[in-house]
Amino acid sequence: MAAPREAPAEEIKRLRRCINDLVSALALPAIWSGGEERHIAGTLLESLVEMLRLDLVYVRLNDAPGGEPFEAVRAAPGRARLPRAEEVGRIIGRSLPASCRDWPASFRGSLGDGEVTMVPLRLGLHGDLGVLVAAAGRAAFPEEAERLVLGVAANQAWLAIREARLLGEQRRVAGELDRRVAQRTAELAATNEALRESEHRSRAIVDSIPGLVSILTPDGAVEVVNQQVLGYCGKSLEELRRWGTGDTVHPDDLPHVIEVFSRSIAHGTPYEIVQRLRRHDGVYRWFLNCGLPYFDPDGRLVRWYVLLTDIDGQKRAEEALRRSETFLAQGQRVSSTGTFSWNVDTGDILWSAELYRIFDFEPGSQVTLERIGARVYADDIPLIHDMVERARGGSDFEYEHRILMPDQSVKHIHLVAHSTRNKDDQLEYIGAAQDVTERLLSEHALSKVRSELAHVARALSLGFLTASIAHEVNQPLAGIITNASTCLRFLATEPPNIDGARETARRTIRDGNRASEVITRLRALFCKRDSAAETVDLNEATREVIALSLSDLQRGRVVLRTELADDLPPVTGDRVQLQQVILNLVRNATDAMSAVNDRPRHLVVRTERTEDGVRLSVQDAGVGLEPRAADKLFEPFFTTKTGGMGIGLSVSRSIIENHHGRLWAEPNDGPGATFAFSVPRGPERVSAARRAP
Repeated sequence: MAAPREAPAEEIKRLRRCINDLVSALALPAIWSGGEERHIAGTLLESLVEMLRLDLVYVRLNDAPGGEPFEAVRAAPGRARLPRAEEVGRIIGRSLPASCRDWPASFRGSLGDGEVTMVPLRLGLHGDLGVLVAAAGRAAFPEEAERLVLGVAANQAWLAIREARLLGEQRRVAGELDRRVAQRTAELAATNEALRESEHRSRAIVDSIPGLVSILTPDGAVEVVNQQVLGYCGKSLEELRRWGTGDTVHPDDLPHVIEVFSRSIAHGTPYEIVQRLRRHDGVYRWFLNCGLPYFDPDGRLVRWYVLLTDIDGQKRAEEALRRSETFLAQGQRVSSTGTFSWNVDTGDILWSAELYRIFDFEPGSQVTLERIGARVYADDIPLIHDMVERARGGSDFEYEHRILMPDQSVKHIHLVAHSTRNKDDQLEYIGAAQDVTERLLSEHALSKVRSELAHVARALSLGFLTASIAHEVNQPLAGIITNASTCLRFLATEPPNIDGARETARRTIRDGNRASEVITRLRALFCKRDSAAETVDLNEATREVIALSLSDLQRGRVVLRTELADDLPPVTGDRVQLQQVILNLVRNATDAMSAVNDRPRHLVVRTERTEDGVRLSVQDAGVGLEPRAADKLFEPFFTTKTGGMGIGLSVSRSIIENHHGRLWAEPNDGPGATFAFSVPRGPERVSAARRAP
């Protein structure tokens, strides 16, 4: 049921507040520009408390300057007691998993004087920079707009702190270099020897810095590089000064590098470029090129300090991840199979792109059970209700149902899901849904062809049988007629010839027996084979029948459940005949549910051990048994089906009775009926041998 809409004025007010908060969050970098980490963190906390009406905001920055993590906390004005940042950090540390990948979207916890909802956000791609936690005691927190503002603010803070650290490090390096170079230059400026020694010491300082470092003139010309640059590129300083026309930078990256570098040189602003740099062996690797201008006290640009950081491993990992995602999407597209996850406790549903395509939903749009149910074919809605009920119990499930598309076409969906528990001990399903429409259409066409061939084969067999009976029985019947006519003549004489009539009557009986023997012989000829007794595992025989019937069961939208006893002893009999009985009972149950549309078509096949043997039952949820027809079900040629012949149950009872068993039917407590048979177990020595390991 849809949630009530807010009053227009309130909704407009809420949207304006959300937009103002987003604008305020996006404006924070302007306040932070050039600031230090602690200033950025403090401004962030104060802004979030005021914008989102939070009870408390906490931040922890890892690897802060000074070596120790930096922690800070801000509380709403008027809060009774402001807990210390260390206290809040310990509470949050106990509530969150060690890995930030396992963090919940939000969690409840106690902070000081009451319960609050806390939203953790990691700072950095993998939380390596630190953590930001917003807390509020109101029930609706966090709303979707508040999550958006928190996410934007956290990302802005991460970028600002990363830039502050990078600029601080570059300033430190630049300041240290400049201080040492200036110090040595001032001390030795009096003589040329002092100048040469100063240059030598300056190069030694640059060479001692880990990483690839360059010093450029104010107009961007390469002035000094450390030994790491020379060793990596395998080029001289003069060759490196011509980097814009050589092969030092990858040809595909060179235009972008020149464009960004020229713009920064012209305006005296820092730059950051991702590019490929040629190694001495000709291999290009990805680097992060960061340039920082250095100004003297009078504001004049003195030189540029450039640091090149190898990020080739990171770039290749990102490319491998993108390639893997592409292959997975293509594989799902080819197989028409989409994947999903469903959190039963929260109702959250995540779909792959292929599943959006199968259901013809807009990619990335929110998916709910109600939205899925609106696509389900009307006759299959009971199946979906049954699936949801079973899922809430934590059972794995496998269903096949139809969906009705906007263009009125019908798709058949095969759904398989496995239950699991997530990190919050919530019930969650991971599954796949495949569009099997083409496969079912092919199977239906194949089944139709098989049915027609079987009908032709039966017609031919019936023709052969009829011709054989007519040919073989013709002569005995002719003898019977002749003998009957002769008997009548003997009886019509005066006086009647009793002896002659008696003899012709004997010949009539003889010819009748002969005709019966002919029919018996022909029946044996058209039977598949003689009954063969063997040791039969009824569970295994049942599984084979179900495997053969699975396509028909799916086509009939039957929900099959098997309950096969583990301690079932073997029986002695004809395996094929027993399977014929099981198959007949399963098909009858399926046919009995063909007209059921107001409830799931449940079919239960159950085996169990009895005192003297084994019992198998087939329980359906069909139309049930009519009291008047219950006593005639097993009579030959009696049927309740429109196109039935009425011989299936009669033959099945004959087979079970030949196995010294019993076949019966009984109505269920609810809808449908149960057909069952029992047969004696096999010899004890055989049963023991079958149970032995």
